[in-house]
Amino acid sequence: MDVRGRTALVTGASGGIGRATALELARLGAFVKLTGRAEAALREAARATGGTYLVADLARPEEVDRLAAWAGDVDVLVNNAGVGWAGRFAEMPPERAEEVVAVNLLAPLRLTRALLPGMLARGRGHVVNVASIAGHVGPGEEAVYAATKAALIAFSESLRYELAGTGVGVSVVSPGVVRTAFFDREGSPYARRFPRMVGPEVVARAVVRAVREERAEVFAPRWFALPAWLRGAFPGLYRRLQGRFG
Repeated sequence: MDVRGRTALVTGASGGIGRATALELARLGAFVKLTGRAEAALREAARATGGTYLVADLARPEEVDRLAAWAGDVDVLVNNAGVGWAGRFAEMPPERAEEVVAVNLLAPLRLTRALLPGMLARGRGHVVNVASIAGHVGPGEEAVYAATKAALIAFSESLRYELAGTGVGVSVVSPGVVRTAFFDREGSPYARRFPRMVGPEVVARAVVRAVREERAEVFAPRWFALPAWLRGAFPGLYRRLQGRFG
């Protein structure tokens, strides 16, 4: 899909990947609608993109419905909003686990369900679900986060088959380690030297590439496809390497 002149809705657009994606889409001529929780940041992003915004908490189903009604006809949906939590699962507060599932998985499903009929009626559209390498390899102490992203990957794959030939595409973009406030918010600042962080604009370009090139799956950076492939092709070897090197 050529995004020029199209309407795109980007969730989690207050900063990081969402903001960078909105900027990239606007640069290519799309009209962008943004949503997130931080109004001041959204207002600034909307001003930078020439778009509009709505403050919404996607952990609440009624807020997802309100967002869908506000967005109206959308050509490109970027399900990017996400929250995380790092630590042992036995110590994870139940309410935090429910929030991670609600924002990372249930909100994209509900929002896609609300906006997809319009895309099908017009015979065009594209849904991009921003997952994570965690959904492919299941790192330790991120059990619920990894589970939501793995489910989002499976949802994207299944929905893509279902929509073949309708004019509506589905892509999943799996970032690696991205330089955003995500790790600070989940309570575990990233301190590893490898893999190195990449800027959110790297993921934003991957999202746009997925839409423009009708790509089923894109990794950002691209070399992260290797551990995902290794985990799928040689799970025993991958587990030994993961156990040794982390």
